[in-house]
Amino acid sequence: MSGNRDLSFDPKEHQHLRYNPLRDSWVLVSAHRMKRPWAGQVEKPPEEHIPRYDPRNPLCPGNTRANGEVNPSYDSTFVFENDFPALQSDAPDPGPDQHPLFQSKAARGVCKVMCFHPWSDVTLPLMKKEEVVKVIDKWAELLDELGATYPWVQIFENKGAMMGCSNPHPHCQVWASNFLPNEPALSDRCQRAYYEKHGEPLLVQYAKQEAEKKERVVVENSDWLVVVPYWATWPYQTLLLPQRHVLRINELTAGERESLAAIMKQLLTKYDNLFEISFPYSMGWHGAPTGLHLKEDNSHWQLHAHYYPPLLRSATVKKFMVGYEMLAQEQRDLTPEQAAQKLRSLPEDHYKTRESHEKEEKKK
Repeated sequence: MSGNRDLSFDPKEHQHLRYNPLRDSWVLVSAHRMKRPWAGQVEKPPEEHIPRYDPRNPLCPGNTRANGEVNPSYDSTFVFENDFPALQSDAPDPGPDQHPLFQSKAARGVCKVMCFHPWSDVTLPLMKKEEVVKVIDKWAELLDELGATYPWVQIFENKGAMMGCSNPHPHCQVWASNFLPNEPALSDRCQRAYYEKHGEPLLVQYAKQEAEKKERVVVENSDWLVVVPYWATWPYQTLLLPQRHVLRINELTAGERESLAAIMKQLLTKYDNLFEISFPYSMGWHGAPTGLHLKEDNSHWQLHAHYYPPLLRSATVKKFMVGYEMLAQEQRDLTPEQAAQKLRSLPEDHYKTRESHEKEEKKK
């Protein structure tokens, strides 16, 4: 996997492997494949004309959900128990294993839904900064509440129908479980191994390196850094990192929550501006485990958020994780440096805001 670098090597032209230290795995980068013509599946563009209030939408204020409960007339964030949870707190134990090839364990937990805003026609980049701060504050409250009992609290947002989101109203989900899921368990092992070998948290050192190199930085401020990671798999995947060592989102200061809201709006505005659509993605926060792990030394951990958007060439052409990716290893076409440069060069005023201003100017 190592050797002297050939002076003729160009990462934009020649395939190569990149190491992902958070997963102890390799990604195949084949940038020259971006030259191939596309004759595959074309997706339907996201719906752009969503009503502010829909009496049939179960997430809107004052509406009735599937279980018969009526939402309050909320004017900020709103949290409720998922009406169709993947995890329940009172599930029975499957009992002892009968064979090492057929193992099972008890899975218990809580699933919550969190609405960001009372309006269905806004998303995080179109919300006011103070409204995004309220979202971050609520995330921290939920981690405090659920993390007191459960070892893992996964905060995540699936945005857009392309990512399986069944409702356009701005919302996320919070699942708390009595077990450490596969991805954070793997990340925990990798971060711990790096810390034991190098005496510094992996992502703290990584943020320092990226802040110096600049080539994969998308946006940054005094508290936060957003990069297209060196090992990114998805075309415009990003990693959101604090500029200081912090284990969990509920440990952020008021100032860090303000600057987090600002940089989230910056990043998500650039995402939307890339193809001038409401950009689909799955995102989520990873931080040190909670529950019984609160008493342990988790110095190897660093709080971070992953953004995984599927779009590759346009608003209607996405990357597919099939074939080689499913059977061999992850592969990407566009290099992370190319993706970061594209995102970095995009304006920070939202295309919808520009369109609105242009219409107002025409009226004058």
